[in-house]
Amino acid sequence: MDEKFHSLLERAEGHASAWIETIAERPVRATRSSDELRQLLGGPLAQQALDPEIVTATLANAALGGTVASTGPRFFGFVVGGRLPAALAADWLVSTWDQNACVYAQSPLVSVIEQITGSWLLEIAGLSPGMSFGFVTGCQMASFTGLAAARHRVLRRAGWDVEANGLCGAPPIEVVVSEEAHYTIFMALRLLGIGTAQVRRIPTDDQGRMRADELGKFLHARKNGPCIVCAQAGNVNTGAFDPLAAIAEQTRAAGAWLHVDGAFGLWAAAAPARAHLLAGSELADSWATDAHKWLNVPYDCGLAFVRDPHALQAAMAITAEYLPTQTEQRNPSDFTPELSRRARGVEVWAALRSLGRAGLADMIGRNCVQARRFAEKLRAGGCEILNDVVLNQVLVAFGDAEKTKRVIQAIQDDGTCWAGITVWQGRTAMRISVSSWATTEADVDQSVAAMLRAARA
Repeated sequence: MDEKFHSLLERAEGHASAWIETIAERPVRATRSSDELRQLLGGPLAQQALDPEIVTATLANAALGGTVASTGPRFFGFVVGGRLPAALAADWLVSTWDQNACVYAQSPLVSVIEQITGSWLLEIAGLSPGMSFGFVTGCQMASFTGLAAARHRVLRRAGWDVEANGLCGAPPIEVVVSEEAHYTIFMALRLLGIGTAQVRRIPTDDQGRMRADELGKFLHARKNGPCIVCAQAGNVNTGAFDPLAAIAEQTRAAGAWLHVDGAFGLWAAAAPARAHLLAGSELADSWATDAHKWLNVPYDCGLAFVRDPHALQAAMAITAEYLPTQTEQRNPSDFTPELSRRARGVEVWAALRSLGRAGLADMIGRNCVQARRFAEKLRAGGCEILNDVVLNQVLVAFGDAEKTKRVIQAIQDDGTCWAGITVWQGRTAMRISVSSWATTEADVDQSVAAMLRAARA
């Protein structure tokens, strides 16, 4: 290796290590303003080349104050996992190898790792080992992938080839969701050309769970035709799960396709004390989840699972004269909307291999216990907890909407921890999402103390 190149990589490793070593001590919020960052990084693009070590040092300097410590132990603002040590190391290797996870011929290693890792994930989720899967950017594209397979199947049953003929003149597809469906479902439907006018919303209960009785009434009353039902495993605010077993039974009876959005909730399957929340999910036709959430791998990594391999490949696979697609080996691009893409499965393999079944179960279960600890201590401190804490989500109100907003801003400004704002069934609340492998009970207690200080100020 060129000596200067070797030196550059060593410097980059040093910068990365410095960032990691300080993450638990420095404020969780970013401490540099956008103007300061522009001053550090912007200006006219120079005509002459700049030493790569200076470029790297400039980036590292900007990152110390310009990044949010979202991979640290006290970031609770969104369902954002940290990055397990093995997964981060694998991510560095992936960047070094720079493999295009397209077809087997371009990287046998990536193809084989995806096959192995997918089989592990199916087992963890309690799904059939014969199902297809794809590694995508995140849960939004995972839902897009699963719903593309759904679109293929429900229209094929109606005698329409959507891949060949498009949607112009196709039988309309009716999509059924709950009132608490995540916005990424609607984005996926827009990208698929289905649109939101075809969506029918089913009422939810006080925890945001779809009411199976209302779904049953709707499906019984509707006319025959292409239909997709979207259920949720893990409400983004409360963590609640739709009654998946009842929904699956009703959906099958109606001849519809069932898609489950399990962005973070699907990982409950790994924890014995929480797996019951997913009862019935194994009956669905497609699932979407994120690995960069609760599996704690670096961004970006989503996962799509589809029961019908033909439907997924019909919706996703492409051919070209220069692509060696005729092979007995797995061509990753046959299962995703992307041709050129990063080897995301490698980090997932590393995370699972480093944790094992027991370690994964412990991480998921520990975060759930920590969420309950948050709720109990904040309630004891006089705060109002708005949800049943069944998973890793806690909703907190500090009084009326204005006071709650002021307290959340004070908590963020304090820098001890970071939690975000939401509106839940008309109530302004702080949302705590516990999903990092690095979070300890001490981090919870330190964060609760900062939250109560802000509430009493």
